Amino acid sequence: MESMLKRGKASESKGFYKLSMLQCVGFGSGDLAQNLIYQTISMYLLFFYTNVYGLEPAVAAVMFLIVRIIDVVWDPLVGTFVDKHDPKMGKYRSYLVLGGIPLTGFALLCFWNGFSGSLLYAYVTYIGLSMCYTLVNVPYGALNASLTRDTAEITKLTSVRMFMANIGGLAVGMGIPIVLKLFDPSETDDLSLHDSAWFSTMCLYGGIGLALLIFCFSQCKERVVMDKSETENVKVSDLWMEFVHNRPLRILAFFFITAFAMMAIGNSAGAYYINYNMHGSAGELSIFMGLGSIPAFIFMPMIPAIKKRVGKKGMFNIFLLVAIIGMAMLYVVSMVPVLKHMWLVYIAQFVKSTGVIVATGYMWALVPEVISYGEYTHGRRISGIVNALTGIFYKAGMALGGVVPGLVLAFVGFNMEAPQQTPSACQGILWLVAVIPAMLLLLAMYIISKYELDDNRIDEINRIIEERNK
Repeated sequence: MESMLKRGKASESKGFYKLSMLQCVGFGSGDLAQNLIYQTISMYLLFFYTNVYGLEPAVAAVMFLIVRIIDVVWDPLVGTFVDKHDPKMGKYRSYLVLGGIPLTGFALLCFWNGFSGSLLYAYVTYIGLSMCYTLVNVPYGALNASLTRDTAEITKLTSVRMFMANIGGLAVGMGIPIVLKLFDPSETDDLSLHDSAWFSTMCLYGGIGLALLIFCFSQCKERVVMDKSETENVKVSDLWMEFVHNRPLRILAFFFITAFAMMAIGNSAGAYYINYNMHGSAGELSIFMGLGSIPAFIFMPMIPAIKKRVGKKGMFNIFLLVAIIGMAMLYVVSMVPVLKHMWLVYIAQFVKSTGVIVATGYMWALVPEVISYGEYTHGRRISGIVNALTGIFYKAGMALGGVVPGLVLAFVGFNMEAPQQTPSACQGILWLVAVIPAMLLLLAMYIISKYELDDNRIDEINRIIEERNK
């Protein structure tokens, strides 16, 4: 028994640390916090801009694209900065507080209608929000890889993280329409008419999000990081070198862009779909959006067992296919009049969300793997750079989620002042909800099939690194 304990301690001393449930929950609370803020942006900001603030869909689409172009420059700068510097409060976790405070402030300002219709105000606040989000999200992603090298612990950590992230998604998707009505208890179900309630709602969600970021900061202990002397020469150009020489990272980066484009396009079109295609109420929108997160509470705890049985690639393929089936169901239900019932829409949404949640949730567990692979090949664990690179592709996907819906809505003649839309506009909305995301999922299945790091390979890589570091 004593020898077993010694072996366990030796293993931990070599970077394969075991994490308590409180540490996992503490880390996961950071993603819950970011989802309360950024999922609100992803799901509702385009709707707010067009139906409350008064921007044309094409104008909003161009703004979303320009902000993402700025991110392409900003993200590598942030990644390089966090890798090179070592703040007293923690190399990565300190930014949860330092970036979380301004992030919350800009989130509130994005949903303030005091300068209604002002394009300049929209640009300033949305750019500020996006830059502050990077200042939190890039170090948070790097924090994941600094807690342990153990792939089993990373899987557990990711399962808890995504479980909590989807609590945030549920609170946003299902909760926003309900909270809007609480702040503005008028008789209307039209979310366009709840003007000041949008700002009050964001105040509530932003305040809770900031508190959770502080809790995450308090529970995370960084133990797998490079010495300051080893990262002081990190440069922005290292991002390009890492991308060129780290094949698993390239595959994961392209998977990120397709996955997040799929999610962002579907999420941003959800409110339009329920409002105009299904003529649904705020309560029905709440259920529809909430079903985008509910499957997480059933399937995310099962990820370690599922992965053990079918492997990483098998799990991705199964659940990506489930998502495509759900989207096909949603399209058929919406197109066949006799099937056009909300309860069938809910079933299709649940099936779609089951596939999306598991596949896109587990992809975060691959980030520490590609970081370790990079350390194995060139000797530096530049987590900030890697997360900045994945962040660029993540935000490129989010950019498509903002640009594509706006352009499609403009192309099909969407009229924000009309209580009912033309058949062409409704068809365009349906394409945004089901068809375009399904096409992106097929591409994602092809991309992830090229990923080559299985658990045995990554464990071997981590053991070699630790032996080399001794």
